[in-house]
Amino acid sequence: MNGVHDMGGMQDMGKVSLEKNEPVFHDTWEGRVYALNRAAAAGGKWNLDASRYEIELIPPAEYLRTSYYERWYARLVELLIKRQMVTRAEIQSGQPAPGSPKTTPVMKGGEIAVLAPANPERPAAEVAARFAVGQRVRARNIHPVHHTRLPRYARGKQGVIVRHQGIFIFPDTNAHSEGENPQHVYSVRFAATELWGSHASSRDSIHLDLWDEYLELA
Repeated sequence: MNGVHDMGGMQDMGKVSLEKNEPVFHDTWEGRVYALNRAAAAGGKWNLDASRYEIELIPPAEYLRTSYYERWYARLVELLIKRQMVTRAEIQSGQPAPGSPKTTPVMKGGEIAVLAPANPERPAAEVAARFAVGQRVRARNIHPVHHTRLPRYARGKQGVIVRHQGIFIFPDTNAHSEGENPQHVYSVRFAATELWGSHASSRDSIHLDLWDEYLELA
């Protein structure tokens, strides 16, 4: 989607400061928010793309004001309410409503600490590839209001496919329960000058993993 949530390539957003020996969590509550998100997602009420889209629904001013795990907390609250797992009144009071149904947790406490696999299972689908390694392509100049993994700064820009990554679920439909729509994904090399103009270094380039539907022949 367009907006402050798609911050890649934006100017005047301030310096990116690297924290030496940065801890996984800066405070105990961050670890708890992470665990709550993992435990709730294990119930299968939403997928990864839907959870990303929920963060993109945070109002711009609130999104810029809050920290990473504050956004995770806001995302979790809205997903739980929208999936009718809790009510907003229960969130605010911290107590279940009288007579509300009880559920058995999908994950046990010790399981929450286990990270998800680095490479999630790919869909077993037979779909034809629209492009091939070596082809010059253009990222489509689209401006969806829904979730997308096509960065704004690359739209309308030309690049070259340098690697075929395989078949993956298409996030633009999967985020909205409109089907997995498996597609081929390619690593596309864009020259920095193509993305940001002549003031960028001619020696630099960036590689983006892009789905079939994001691309067209240049």
